[in-house]
Amino acid sequence: MISKSDKILFRSTIENSIPINKDKIVLQNLTNKKAFKAYNYITHGSLAGSDIISYAKNSVSPKIIKRMKQGNISHAPILDLHGQTTIEACQSLSEFIHYHQHQKFIHIIHGKGYNSGQDNGILKSQVVSFLRQHPEVLAFNSCPPKDGGTGAVFTLLKQN
Repeated sequence: MISKSDKILFRSTIENSIPINKDKIVLQNLTNKKAFKAYNYITHGSLAGSDIISYAKNSVSPKIIKRMKQGNISHAPILDLHGQTTIEACQSLSEFIHYHQHQKFIHIIHGKGYNSGQDNGILKSQVVSFLRQHPEVLAFNSCPPKDGGTGAVFTLLKQN
């Protein structure tokens, strides 16, 4: 038997609540979430075009890293950053990740920097710096040759 005080407590707790549709909550959270803007820019490239990129937070399974290295990604939206400045690339990355935050993987093509006139590709280095700073990025790895090789990365995003 439920006591009178428990009934009063329950009613007072739910009195001002309204029923929710769980699907609308998910969509609302996705649309209310703002794009990541707290990134830093780099001024010099530190990565050569042939350097293999690999990064993963501790929580990422080695099986997922292996899938990315082998290119065993069934579908991933692609962002091509060729020809963009570091500022434009960061803005593009921010908007792209925000728009595709429901995806597990994304494919980013940054190029190798051979046409940048520098020894090291600044855009490639900026992409790595940006992805390490982004709170929704769990891991990224250079693609196999068929998907862009060291001029592209597969990126694993948090699944909310």
